Amino acid sequence: MNSQSESIANLTKVSLTIAKHLFSKQEYKETNVVFSPLSLHIVLSIIAAGSEGPTQQQLLSFLQSKSTENLNYFASQLVSSVLSSAAPAGGPHLAFVNGMWVEQSLSLQPSFRKIVATDFKANIASVDFVNEALEATEEANLWAEKETNGHIKNLLPPESFNSLTNLIFANALYFKGVWEEEFDTSDTRDYDFHILNGSPVKVPFMTSYVMQYISVLDGFKVLRLPYTQGEDKHRFSIYFFLPDAKDGLLALIKKVASESKFLEQKLPRELVEVGDFRIPKFKISFGLECSDMLKELGVVLPFSEGALTKMVDSRIAQNLYVSNIFHKSFIEVNEEGTEAYGESYMGLSLCDSPRDHTPPPINFVADHPFLFLIREDLSGTILFIGQVLNPLDK
Repeated sequence: MNSQSESIANLTKVSLTIAKHLFSKQEYKETNVVFSPLSLHIVLSIIAAGSEGPTQQQLLSFLQSKSTENLNYFASQLVSSVLSSAAPAGGPHLAFVNGMWVEQSLSLQPSFRKIVATDFKANIASVDFVNEALEATEEANLWAEKETNGHIKNLLPPESFNSLTNLIFANALYFKGVWEEEFDTSDTRDYDFHILNGSPVKVPFMTSYVMQYISVLDGFKVLRLPYTQGEDKHRFSIYFFLPDAKDGLLALIKKVASESKFLEQKLPRELVEVGDFRIPKFKISFGLECSDMLKELGVVLPFSEGALTKMVDSRIAQNLYVSNIFHKSFIEVNEEGTEAYGESYMGLSLCDSPRDHTPPPINFVADHPFLFLIREDLSGTILFIGQVLNPLDK
């Protein structure tokens, strides 16, 4: 396994660890959730680059990386390759931006500034947090909105920063992909979706009669819907993990997260004939302040004074710490494709060997809670993960 493959595998492990923890929390057991583990990974990598000693080791351990040099190089590869827009070549539209706002009385250490600007391609701005904290937050929000062509608004809550704030990190990830095989809107019909309490709700379901990528496994099925790739080399897909049991989602999430090579072994590779095939339309907006979740996962030291000693040239560096990490994600899945923020695989038909019989069509009816993820298949990079418990809840 080369270094990039190893980094991707580690990112996948961390992504699924966060997902399992988040979806298991009581407050999210009855809530639709979507988040970008990639966005969180980038923020934690920047924090690691600005720390040292036990704080840095704790972050490296959580991110399953050997050094900050590895993290920085991996980030630079992701930002310049996987996260560059494929739209000019006819693929999905991607926008990923990093930003840092620094209290104007402070100066960044030259080595840290270089890493943030070069490897993470971050915009760095000097602002007056002491006298104009609200204006600085508005500036950051306007930046995110502009850099994502108006798709990401109000990234940072206005009440989150004050005159004691010294640094803000922010990133935004936007994805819009069109299905390789679009759904016909005239075929969309309302059917029952069974929420966790057993009650049915009427939901618009998309349907299709073409062959699909589906794996049938022990206790669950996996569907892959590829996005149009155009001439771009990247291959983006959304995957739906559907438990057989209507209340089997949490057990499935734990199963997916417990096996490090689970995804590569279970994802569908072949087109199959379908029988009953229905996917609900859904739209989810989800926001999260991540510090408590990260502390529960063992990332504690960055939130303590003296955690960030390699960021700024000042005595104040001994008192710097992370106060908040805000994360916001959105996804919409409809007949045309997927729009997501915080993320095409060309369907190749292979010649089958002669068979004595035609296998029966496979049903895939996502009429109860399921897990989904958006992934760049060539590298294996997960951009978004989420759960749908009720497609009507936004």
